[in-house]
Amino acid sequence: MRRLVLILGDQLHDSSPALAGIDPSRDRVLMIEAPGEARAVWSHRARIALFLAAMRHHAASLAGRGIPVDYVALDDPRHAAGPDGLVERLEAAIARWRPAELHWVEPGEWRLERAVMALCERLGLRSVRFADPHFLCSRERFAEWAARQKTLRMEFFYRRMRIAHRVLVDEAGNPEGGRWNFDADNRSGFPAGGPGETPRPPRFAPDPTTLEVLALVERRFPDHPGSLEDFGWPVTRAQARAALDHFVATRLASFGRWQDAMWTDMPFGWHSLLSSSLNLKLLDPREAIDAAVRAWREGAAPLASVEGFVRQVLGWREFVRGVYWLDMPGLAEANHHRHDRPLPGWFWTGDTGMACLRACIGQTLRRGYAHHIQRLMVIGNFALLAGLAPRAVSDWFLAVYVDAVEWVELPNVAGMALHANGGRFTSKPYAAGGAYIDRMSDYCAGCRYRPRERSGSRACPFTVLYWCFLDANRPELAANPRTALMAASAARMDDAERARIRELGESMLARIEAL
Repeated sequence: MRRLVLILGDQLHDSSPALAGIDPSRDRVLMIEAPGEARAVWSHRARIALFLAAMRHHAASLAGRGIPVDYVALDDPRHAAGPDGLVERLEAAIARWRPAELHWVEPGEWRLERAVMALCERLGLRSVRFADPHFLCSRERFAEWAARQKTLRMEFFYRRMRIAHRVLVDEAGNPEGGRWNFDADNRSGFPAGGPGETPRPPRFAPDPTTLEVLALVERRFPDHPGSLEDFGWPVTRAQARAALDHFVATRLASFGRWQDAMWTDMPFGWHSLLSSSLNLKLLDPREAIDAAVRAWREGAAPLASVEGFVRQVLGWREFVRGVYWLDMPGLAEANHHRHDRPLPGWFWTGDTGMACLRACIGQTLRRGYAHHIQRLMVIGNFALLAGLAPRAVSDWFLAVYVDAVEWVELPNVAGMALHANGGRFTSKPYAAGGAYIDRMSDYCAGCRYRPRERSGSRACPFTVLYWCFLDANRPELAANPRTALMAASAARMDDAERARIRELGESMLARIEAL
Protein backbone atom coordinates (compact mmCIF):
# COMPACT_ATOMS: atom_id res chain seq x y z
CA MET A 1 0.00 0.00 0.00
CA ARG A 2 1.19 3.49 -0.84
CA ARG A 3 -0.83 5.56 1.64
CA LEU A 4 -3.00 4.84 4.62
CA VAL A 5 -5.17 7.93 5.16
CA LEU A 6 -6.33 8.35 8.76
CA ILE A 7 -9.63 10.23 9.13
CA LEU A 8 -10.46 11.06 12.74
CA GLY A 9 -13.96 11.36 14.16
CA ASP A 10 -13.95 15.17 14.16
CA GLN A 11 -12.53 15.51 10.64
CA LEU A 12 -15.56 14.70 8.54
CA HIS A 13 -15.16 17.32 5.82
CA ASP A 14 -15.24 16.19 2.21
CA SER A 15 -12.28 18.34 1.21
CA SER A 16 -9.72 16.94 3.65
CA PRO A 17 -6.23 17.56 2.26
CA ALA A 18 -5.29 14.04 3.32
CA LEU A 19 -7.59 12.78 0.56
CA ALA A 20 -5.88 14.80 -2.17
CA GLY A 21 -4.46 12.59 -4.89
CA ILE A 22 -5.86 9.42 -3.38
CA ASP A 23 -5.54 6.40 -5.68
CA PRO A 24 -8.16 3.72 -4.90
CA SER A 25 -5.87 1.04 -6.31
CA ARG A 26 -2.97 1.86 -4.00
CA ASP A 27 -4.38 3.86 -1.05
CA ARG A 28 -6.99 3.31 1.63
CA VAL A 29 -8.83 5.45 4.17
CA LEU A 30 -8.80 4.29 7.77
CA MET A 31 -11.50 5.29 10.25
CA ILE A 32 -11.47 3.98 13.83
CA GLU A 33 -14.11 3.72 16.51
CA ALA A 34 -12.29 3.18 19.80
CA PRO A 35 -14.08 2.35 23.07
CA GLY A 36 -11.19 3.92 24.97
CA GLU A 37 -12.01 7.34 23.51
CA ALA A 38 -15.50 7.18 25.03
CA ARG A 39 -13.99 6.28 28.38
CA ALA A 40 -11.08 8.74 28.41
CA VAL A 41 -13.67 10.97 30.08
CA TRP A 42 -17.01 9.51 31.20
CA SER A 43 -18.72 10.63 28.02
CA HIS A 44 -22.40 11.48 27.65
CA ARG A 45 -24.14 8.83 25.58
CA ALA A 46 -25.39 11.45 23.12
CA ARG A 47 -21.81 12.64 22.57
CA ILE A 48 -20.65 9.10 21.82
CA ALA A 49 -23.62 8.49 19.54
CA LEU A 50 -23.13 11.73 17.61
CA PHE A 51 -19.50 10.97 16.83
CA LEU A 52 -20.18 7.37 15.82
CA ALA A 53 -23.25 8.15 13.70
CA ALA A 54 -21.50 10.98 11.89
CA MET A 55 -18.42 8.83 11.29
CA ARG A 56 -20.44 5.97 9.84
CA HIS A 57 -22.35 8.26 7.50
CA HIS A 58 -19.08 9.85 6.38
CA ALA A 59 -17.52 6.45 5.72
CA ALA A 60 -20.52 5.52 3.59
CA SER A 61 -20.17 8.80 1.69
CA LEU A 62 -16.50 8.11 0.97
CA ALA A 63 -17.28 4.59 -0.18
CA GLY A 64 -19.98 6.00 -2.45
CA ARG A 65 -17.28 8.10 -4.11
CA GLY A 66 -15.24 4.98 -4.84
CA ILE A 67 -12.76 5.52 -2.02
CA PRO A 68 -11.88 2.27 -0.21
CA VAL A 69 -12.39 2.53 3.56
CA ASP A 70 -11.14 0.25 6.30
CA TYR A 71 -13.72 1.01 8.99
CA VAL A 72 -12.80 -0.31 12.42
CA ALA A 73 -16.11 -0.46 14.26
CA LEU A 74 -16.53 -0.31 18.01
CA ASP A 75 -17.23 -4.06 18.18
CA ASP A 76 -14.94 -4.99 15.31
CA PRO A 77 -14.29 -8.75 15.55
CA ARG A 78 -10.65 -8.14 14.70
CA HIS A 79 -10.37 -6.49 18.13
CA ALA A 80 -12.63 -8.80 20.13
CA ALA A 81 -9.83 -9.29 22.64
CA GLY A 82 -8.68 -5.65 22.47
CA PRO A 83 -7.14 -3.22 22.15
CA ASP A 84 -9.59 -0.45 23.05
CA GLY A 85 -7.44 2.62 22.37
CA LEU A 86 -7.41 4.55 19.12
CA VAL A 87 -3.63 4.57 18.79
CA GLU A 88 -3.42 0.84 19.52
CA ARG A 89 -6.08 0.14 16.88
CA LEU A 90 -4.15 2.38 14.48
CA GLU A 91 -0.99 0.37 15.11
CA ALA A 92 -2.86 -2.85 14.34
CA ALA A 93 -4.14 -1.35 11.07
CA ILE A 94 -0.63 -0.27 10.10
CA ALA A 95 0.56 -3.83 10.72
CA ARG A 96 -2.35 -5.12 8.64
CA TRP A 97 -1.81 -2.86 5.63
CA ARG A 98 1.94 -2.08 5.82
CA PRO A 99 1.66 1.33 4.09
CA ALA A 100 4.63 3.32 2.94
CA GLU A 101 3.11 6.50 4.43
CA LEU A 102 0.47 7.60 6.89
CA HIS A 103 -1.42 10.70 5.75
CA TRP A 104 -3.48 12.55 8.33
CA VAL A 105 -4.73 16.00 9.31
CA GLU A 106 -3.66 17.61 12.56
CA PRO A 107 -6.13 16.48 15.24
CA GLY A 108 -8.05 18.52 17.80
CA GLU A 109 -6.20 17.10 20.78
CA TRP A 110 -2.58 17.57 21.83
CA ARG A 111 -2.40 14.11 23.43
CA LEU A 112 -3.54 12.34 20.29
CA GLU A 113 -1.23 14.29 18.00
CA ARG A 114 1.78 13.40 20.14
CA ALA A 115 0.73 9.76 20.38
CA VAL A 116 0.34 9.30 16.61
CA MET A 117 3.64 11.06 15.93
CA ALA A 118 5.39 8.86 18.50
CA LEU A 119 3.84 5.73 16.98
CA CYS A 120 5.03 6.59 13.48
CA GLU A 121 8.51 7.35 14.78
CA ARG A 122 8.68 4.04 16.67
CA LEU A 123 7.50 2.09 13.62
CA GLY A 124 9.74 3.97 11.23
CA LEU A 125 6.69 4.97 9.19
CA ARG A 126 6.75 8.18 7.20
CA SER A 127 4.08 10.53 8.54
CA VAL A 128 2.58 13.23 6.33
CA ARG A 129 0.57 15.57 8.53
CA PHE A 130 -1.52 18.34 6.98
CA ALA A 131 -2.71 21.61 8.47
CA ASP A 132 -6.46 21.66 8.92
CA PRO A 133 -7.96 23.97 6.24
CA HIS A 134 -11.27 24.03 8.11
CA PHE A 135 -9.92 26.86 10.25
CA LEU A 136 -9.45 30.40 8.99
CA CYS A 137 -6.27 30.91 11.01
CA SER A 138 -3.57 28.26 11.07
CA ARG A 139 -1.74 27.34 14.24
CA GLU A 140 1.42 28.88 12.85
CA ARG A 141 -0.23 32.18 11.91
CA PHE A 142 -1.83 32.44 15.33
CA ALA A 143 1.51 31.81 17.05
CA GLU A 144 3.11 34.53 14.91
CA TRP A 145 0.35 36.97 15.86
CA ALA A 146 0.55 36.03 19.55
CA ALA A 147 4.32 36.54 19.64
CA ARG A 148 3.79 40.21 18.75
CA GLN A 149 1.20 40.84 21.48
CA LYS A 150 1.85 42.08 25.01
CA THR A 151 -1.36 40.35 26.09
CA LEU A 152 -3.60 37.90 24.27
CA ARG A 153 -7.01 39.46 23.77
CA MET A 154 -9.65 38.08 21.47
CA GLU A 155 -10.95 41.52 20.49
CA PHE A 156 -7.71 42.50 18.73
CA PHE A 157 -7.40 39.11 17.05
CA TYR A 158 -11.04 39.29 15.95
CA ARG A 159 -10.61 42.69 14.30
CA ARG A 160 -7.57 41.41 12.46
CA MET A 161 -9.56 38.39 11.23
CA ARG A 162 -12.44 40.57 10.09
CA ILE A 163 -10.09 42.68 8.00
CA ALA A 164 -8.05 39.75 6.68
CA HIS A 165 -11.15 37.85 5.54
CA ARG A 166 -13.18 40.90 4.51
CA VAL A 167 -16.08 40.12 6.84
CA LEU A 168 -18.43 42.96 7.83
CA VAL A 169 -15.96 45.62 6.74
CA ASP A 170 -16.21 48.25 4.03
CA GLU A 171 -13.75 48.84 1.20
CA ALA A 172 -11.46 50.81 3.51
CA GLY A 173 -11.42 48.04 6.11
CA ASN A 174 -13.66 49.90 8.55
CA PRO A 175 -16.36 47.98 10.43
CA GLU A 176 -19.86 48.00 9.03
CA GLY A 177 -22.14 50.09 11.20
CA GLY A 178 -19.16 52.06 12.54
CA ARG A 179 -18.49 49.60 15.41
CA TRP A 180 -16.47 46.43 15.77
CA ASN A 181 -18.45 45.24 18.71
CA PHE A 182 -22.21 45.16 19.34
CA ASP A 183 -21.99 43.38 22.69
CA ALA A 184 -23.91 46.18 24.41
CA ASP A 185 -26.92 45.36 22.19
CA ASN A 186 -26.56 41.62 22.74
CA ARG A 187 -26.85 41.19 26.50
CA SER A 188 -30.53 41.60 27.26
CA GLY A 189 -32.41 39.55 29.79
CA PHE A 190 -35.98 38.56 29.05
CA PRO A 191 -38.86 40.73 30.32
CA ALA A 192 -40.77 39.57 33.39
CA GLY A 193 -43.15 37.53 31.27
CA GLY A 194 -40.33 35.53 29.77
CA PRO A 195 -39.27 34.90 26.18
CA GLY A 196 -42.68 34.07 24.80
CA GLU A 197 -42.82 31.53 22.01
CA THR A 198 -39.39 30.55 20.71
CA PRO A 199 -38.80 28.96 17.32
CA ARG A 200 -38.12 25.25 17.40
CA PRO A 201 -34.81 24.15 15.93
CA PRO A 202 -34.91 21.30 13.45
CA ARG A 203 -34.68 17.77 14.76
CA PHE A 204 -33.22 15.17 12.42
CA ALA A 205 -34.99 11.86 12.88
CA PRO A 206 -32.47 9.03 13.19
CA ASP A 207 -32.17 6.93 10.04
CA PRO A 208 -31.30 3.19 10.16
CA THR A 209 -27.57 3.89 10.52
CA THR A 210 -28.12 6.27 13.43
CA LEU A 211 -30.68 3.97 15.04
CA GLU A 212 -28.11 1.18 14.92
CA VAL A 213 -25.60 3.46 16.66
CA LEU A 214 -28.10 4.49 19.34
CA ALA A 215 -28.78 0.84 20.13
CA LEU A 216 -25.06 0.11 20.22
CA VAL A 217 -24.36 2.97 22.62
CA GLU A 218 -27.22 1.91 24.91
CA ARG A 219 -25.80 -1.60 24.95
CA ARG A 220 -22.11 -0.80 25.32
CA PHE A 221 -22.27 2.23 27.62
CA PRO A 222 -25.28 1.69 29.89
CA ASP A 223 -23.55 3.24 32.90
CA HIS A 224 -22.55 6.44 31.09
CA PRO A 225 -24.40 9.69 31.86
CA GLY A 226 -27.08 11.27 29.76
CA SER A 227 -30.04 10.25 27.67
CA LEU A 228 -30.55 9.35 24.02
CA GLU A 229 -34.29 9.97 24.18
CA ASP A 230 -34.14 13.35 22.42
CA PHE A 231 -31.31 12.55 20.01
CA GLY A 232 -31.83 14.44 16.77
CA TRP A 233 -28.49 16.12 16.02
CA PRO A 234 -27.20 16.56 12.45
CA VAL A 235 -25.00 13.61 11.52
CA THR A 236 -24.48 14.29 7.80
CA ARG A 237 -23.27 17.16 5.71
CA ALA A 238 -26.76 17.68 4.24
CA GLN A 239 -28.34 17.81 7.69
CA ALA A 240 -25.73 20.27 8.95
CA ARG A 241 -26.40 22.55 6.00
CA ALA A 242 -30.15 22.30 6.63
CA ALA A 243 -29.55 23.25 10.28
CA LEU A 244 -27.61 26.34 9.18
CA ASP A 245 -30.34 27.39 6.74
CA HIS A 246 -33.01 26.93 9.42
CA PHE A 247 -31.09 29.01 11.95
CA VAL A 248 -30.57 31.88 9.52
CA ALA A 249 -34.22 31.83 8.46
CA THR A 250 -35.85 31.52 11.88
CA ARG A 251 -33.54 32.46 14.76
CA LEU A 252 -30.62 34.62 13.65
CA ALA A 253 -32.64 37.86 13.70
CA SER A 254 -33.31 37.57 17.45
CA PHE A 255 -30.17 35.65 18.36
CA GLY A 256 -28.02 38.66 19.25
CA ARG A 257 -30.34 40.41 21.65
CA TRP A 258 -31.20 37.29 23.66
CA GLN A 259 -27.99 35.26 23.37
CA ASP A 260 -27.12 35.69 27.07
CA ALA A 261 -30.64 35.18 28.45
CA MET A 262 -31.74 32.02 30.26
CA TRP A 263 -35.18 30.68 31.13
CA THR A 264 -36.46 27.50 32.74
CA ASP A 265 -37.57 24.91 30.18
CA MET A 266 -36.09 26.94 27.32
CA PRO A 267 -33.17 24.76 26.24
CA PHE A 268 -32.41 26.37 22.88
CA GLY A 269 -33.90 29.83 22.54
CA TRP A 270 -32.49 31.54 19.45
CA HIS A 271 -29.10 29.85 19.57
CA SER A 272 -27.74 28.31 16.39
CA LEU A 273 -26.96 24.77 17.69
CA LEU A 274 -24.32 24.61 14.96
CA SER A 275 -21.26 24.02 17.13
CA SER A 276 -21.44 20.23 16.92
CA SER A 277 -21.63 20.37 13.11
CA LEU A 278 -18.78 22.85 12.98
CA ASN A 279 -16.61 20.87 15.38
CA LEU A 280 -17.17 17.60 13.51
CA LYS A 281 -16.37 19.51 10.27
CA LEU A 282 -19.72 18.69 8.73
CA LEU A 283 -20.14 22.44 8.31
CA ASP A 284 -17.50 24.91 7.18
CA PRO A 285 -17.22 28.11 9.24
CA ARG A 286 -16.93 30.16 6.06
CA GLU A 287 -20.36 29.11 4.85
CA ALA A 288 -21.86 29.82 8.28
CA ILE A 289 -20.33 33.30 8.31
CA ASP A 290 -21.32 33.98 4.70
CA ALA A 291 -24.92 32.91 5.32
CA ALA A 292 -25.24 35.20 8.34
CA VAL A 293 -23.68 38.20 6.59
CA ARG A 294 -25.88 37.64 3.55
CA ALA A 295 -28.96 37.72 5.80
CA TRP A 296 -27.90 41.14 7.07
CA ARG A 297 -27.22 42.49 3.59
CA GLU A 298 -30.66 41.27 2.47
CA GLY A 299 -32.35 42.90 5.46
CA ALA A 300 -33.36 39.61 7.09
CA ALA A 301 -31.36 40.09 10.31
CA PRO A 302 -30.02 43.14 12.20
CA LEU A 303 -26.33 43.91 12.21
CA ALA A 304 -26.02 43.41 15.99
CA SER A 305 -27.25 39.82 15.76
CA VAL A 306 -25.08 39.01 12.78
CA GLU A 307 -21.99 40.57 14.33
CA GLY A 308 -22.64 38.59 17.53
CA PHE A 309 -22.75 35.35 15.56
CA VAL A 310 -19.70 36.23 13.48
CA ARG A 311 -17.82 37.11 16.69
CA GLN A 312 -18.45 33.61 18.02
CA VAL A 313 -17.37 31.82 14.84
CA LEU A 314 -14.65 33.99 13.30
CA GLY A 315 -13.46 35.49 16.58
CA TRP A 316 -13.74 33.36 19.69
CA ARG A 317 -13.72 29.92 18.06
CA GLU A 318 -10.56 30.62 16.07
CA PHE A 319 -8.96 32.42 19.02
CA VAL A 320 -9.37 29.64 21.58
CA ARG A 321 -8.11 27.08 19.10
CA GLY A 322 -4.94 29.14 18.66
CA VAL A 323 -4.53 29.53 22.42
CA TYR A 324 -4.99 25.80 22.96
CA TRP A 325 -2.12 24.85 20.67
CA LEU A 326 0.03 27.71 21.92
CA ASP A 327 -0.31 26.77 25.61
CA MET A 328 -0.51 22.99 25.65
CA PRO A 329 0.30 20.88 27.56
CA GLY A 330 0.54 23.41 30.41
CA LEU A 331 -3.03 24.60 29.98
CA ALA A 332 -4.38 21.19 30.99
CA GLU A 333 -2.66 21.38 34.38
CA ALA A 334 -3.05 25.11 35.06
CA ASN A 335 -4.41 25.92 38.52
CA HIS A 336 -3.79 29.58 39.29
CA HIS A 337 -6.02 29.62 42.39
CA ARG A 338 -4.84 26.20 43.63
CA HIS A 339 -8.36 24.88 43.74
CA ASP A 340 -8.66 21.19 44.58
CA ARG A 341 -12.21 20.43 45.70
CA PRO A 342 -13.74 17.36 44.00
CA LEU A 343 -16.85 17.68 41.85
CA PRO A 344 -20.06 17.24 43.85
CA GLY A 345 -21.94 14.11 42.91
CA TRP A 346 -24.88 16.16 41.68
CA PHE A 347 -22.81 17.26 38.68
CA TRP A 348 -23.79 13.83 37.31
CA THR A 349 -27.44 13.94 38.41
CA GLY A 350 -28.55 17.58 38.57
CA ASP A 351 -30.03 16.83 42.00
CA THR A 352 -29.29 20.11 43.80
CA GLY A 353 -31.43 22.70 45.57
CA MET A 354 -29.89 25.50 43.49
CA ALA A 355 -32.50 25.98 40.78
CA CYS A 356 -30.11 27.45 38.23
CA LEU A 357 -27.69 24.54 38.46
CA ARG A 358 -30.51 22.03 38.59
CA ALA A 359 -31.89 23.47 35.35
CA CYS A 360 -28.58 23.80 33.50
CA ILE A 361 -27.10 20.47 34.56
CA GLY A 362 -30.43 18.69 34.12
CA GLN A 363 -30.70 20.04 30.59
CA THR A 364 -27.11 19.06 29.89
CA LEU A 365 -27.62 15.49 31.05
CA ARG A 366 -30.82 15.13 29.05
CA ARG A 367 -29.72 16.74 25.81
CA GLY A 368 -25.91 17.01 25.86
CA TYR A 369 -26.36 20.74 25.34
CA ALA A 370 -26.44 24.05 27.20
CA HIS A 371 -25.69 27.45 25.71
CA HIS A 372 -22.57 29.46 26.45
CA ILE A 373 -23.95 31.55 29.33
CA GLN A 374 -25.38 28.49 31.06
CA ARG A 375 -21.95 26.89 30.76
CA LEU A 376 -19.90 29.96 31.71
CA MET A 377 -21.97 31.99 34.15
CA VAL A 378 -23.88 29.23 35.93
CA ILE A 379 -21.92 25.96 35.89
CA GLY A 380 -18.44 27.39 35.36
CA ASN A 381 -19.08 30.30 37.70
CA PHE A 382 -20.10 27.96 40.52
CA ALA A 383 -17.04 25.76 39.88
CA LEU A 384 -14.78 28.81 40.21
CA LEU A 385 -16.48 30.18 43.33
CA ALA A 386 -16.57 26.76 45.01
CA GLY A 387 -12.90 26.06 44.29
CA LEU A 388 -13.49 22.89 42.27
CA ALA A 389 -10.38 21.27 40.80
CA PRO A 390 -9.88 22.67 37.27
CA ARG A 391 -8.88 19.36 35.69
CA ALA A 392 -11.97 17.61 37.06
CA VAL A 393 -14.24 20.41 35.85
CA SER A 394 -12.61 20.47 32.40
CA ASP A 395 -13.00 16.70 32.09
CA TRP A 396 -16.69 17.00 33.03
CA PHE A 397 -17.31 19.63 30.35
CA LEU A 398 -15.48 17.50 27.80
CA ALA A 399 -17.60 14.50 28.77
CA VAL A 400 -21.11 15.91 28.80
CA TYR A 401 -21.49 18.17 25.73
CA VAL A 402 -22.10 16.80 22.25
CA ASP A 403 -19.97 19.56 20.68
CA ALA A 404 -16.99 18.97 22.98
CA VAL A 405 -13.55 18.58 21.44
CA GLU A 406 -10.56 19.34 23.65
CA TRP A 407 -9.17 22.22 21.58
CA VAL A 408 -12.33 24.25 22.20
CA GLU A 409 -13.48 22.90 25.57
CA LEU A 410 -10.26 23.19 27.57
CA PRO A 411 -9.48 26.88 26.90
CA ASN A 412 -13.11 27.83 27.48
CA VAL A 413 -13.30 25.97 30.78
CA ALA A 414 -9.83 26.18 32.32
CA GLY A 415 -8.92 29.53 30.84
CA MET A 416 -12.17 31.47 30.75
CA ALA A 417 -14.61 29.95 33.23
CA LEU A 418 -12.13 28.89 35.92
CA HIS A 419 -9.38 31.51 35.46
CA ALA A 420 -7.01 28.59 36.02
CA ASN A 421 -4.29 30.13 33.85
CA GLY A 422 -4.39 33.43 35.72
CA GLY A 423 -5.98 35.46 32.94
CA ARG A 424 -3.56 34.50 30.18
CA PHE A 425 -6.15 35.46 27.55
CA THR A 426 -9.02 36.94 29.55
CA SER A 427 -9.14 40.35 31.18
CA LYS A 428 -10.81 39.24 34.43
CA PRO A 429 -12.24 36.25 36.28
CA TYR A 430 -15.83 35.58 35.22
CA ALA A 431 -17.14 35.56 38.79
CA ALA A 432 -20.65 36.72 39.66
CA GLY A 433 -23.12 36.37 42.49
CA GLY A 434 -26.74 35.35 42.45
CA ALA A 435 -27.89 38.81 41.35
CA TYR A 436 -26.46 38.26 37.86
CA ILE A 437 -28.30 34.96 37.45
CA ASP A 438 -31.49 36.57 38.76
CA ARG A 439 -31.17 39.37 36.19
CA MET A 440 -30.55 37.04 33.25
CA SER A 441 -33.05 34.26 34.04
CA ASP A 442 -36.11 33.14 35.94
CA TYR A 443 -34.23 30.44 37.83
CA CYS A 444 -34.17 32.29 41.14
CA ALA A 445 -37.97 32.60 41.32
CA GLY A 446 -38.28 28.88 41.84
CA CYS A 447 -35.27 28.43 44.12
CA ARG A 448 -35.09 27.74 47.83
CA TYR A 449 -32.27 30.30 48.04
CA ARG A 450 -32.53 34.07 47.68
CA PRO A 451 -30.05 35.62 45.25
CA ARG A 452 -29.52 38.90 47.11
CA GLU A 453 -29.11 37.36 50.56
CA ARG A 454 -25.68 36.54 51.91
CA SER A 455 -26.70 35.54 55.43
CA GLY A 456 -29.23 33.21 56.98
CA SER A 457 -30.64 29.86 55.92
CA ARG A 458 -31.85 31.15 52.53
CA ALA A 459 -28.59 32.83 51.55
CA CYS A 460 -27.70 32.05 47.94
CA PRO A 461 -24.53 29.92 47.63
CA PHE A 462 -23.53 31.90 44.55
CA THR A 463 -23.78 35.18 46.46
CA VAL A 464 -22.00 33.96 49.59
CA LEU A 465 -19.22 32.23 47.69
CA TYR A 466 -18.86 35.25 45.39
CA TRP A 467 -18.10 37.49 48.36
CA CYS A 468 -15.74 34.88 49.77
CA PHE A 469 -13.95 34.79 46.41
CA LEU A 470 -13.64 38.59 46.32
CA ASP A 471 -12.28 38.67 49.85
CA ALA A 472 -9.78 35.86 49.29
CA ASN A 473 -8.46 37.37 46.05
CA ARG A 474 -8.73 41.06 46.94
CA PRO A 475 -5.12 42.12 46.21
CA GLU A 476 -5.14 40.53 42.76
CA LEU A 477 -8.57 41.91 41.91
CA ALA A 478 -7.64 45.39 43.15
CA ALA A 479 -4.67 45.48 40.77
CA ASN A 480 -6.89 44.81 37.74
CA PRO A 481 -8.79 47.86 36.42
CA ARG A 482 -11.69 45.64 35.36
CA THR A 483 -12.15 44.18 38.85
CA ALA A 484 -10.96 47.04 41.04
CA LEU A 485 -14.52 48.06 41.92
CA MET A 486 -15.33 44.50 42.96
CA ALA A 487 -12.28 44.48 45.23
CA ALA A 488 -13.23 47.86 46.64
CA SER A 489 -16.70 46.57 47.52
CA ALA A 490 -15.16 43.65 49.36
CA ALA A 491 -12.78 45.96 51.19
CA ARG A 492 -15.69 47.93 52.61
CA MET A 493 -16.86 44.96 54.65
CA ASP A 494 -15.93 45.28 58.31
CA ASP A 495 -14.10 42.46 60.06
CA ALA A 496 -17.23 41.02 61.63
CA GLU A 497 -19.07 40.89 58.31
CA ARG A 498 -16.06 39.40 56.59
CA ALA A 499 -15.73 36.69 59.24
CA ARG A 500 -19.44 35.89 59.11
CA ILE A 501 -19.48 35.50 55.32
CA ARG A 502 -16.31 33.43 55.39
CA GLU A 503 -17.79 31.15 58.02
CA LEU A 504 -21.01 30.70 56.06
CA GLY A 505 -19.06 30.02 52.87
CA GLU A 506 -16.95 27.38 54.58
CA SER A 507 -20.08 25.80 56.01
CA MET A 508 -21.68 25.66 52.55
CA LEU A 509 -18.61 24.04 51.01
CA ALA A 510 -18.42 21.52 53.84
CA ARG A 511 -21.93 20.38 52.93
CA ILE A 512 -21.67 20.98 49.20
CA GLU A 513 -23.34 17.67 48.37
CA ALA A 514 -26.50 18.90 50.12
CA LEU A 515 -26.66 22.39 48.64
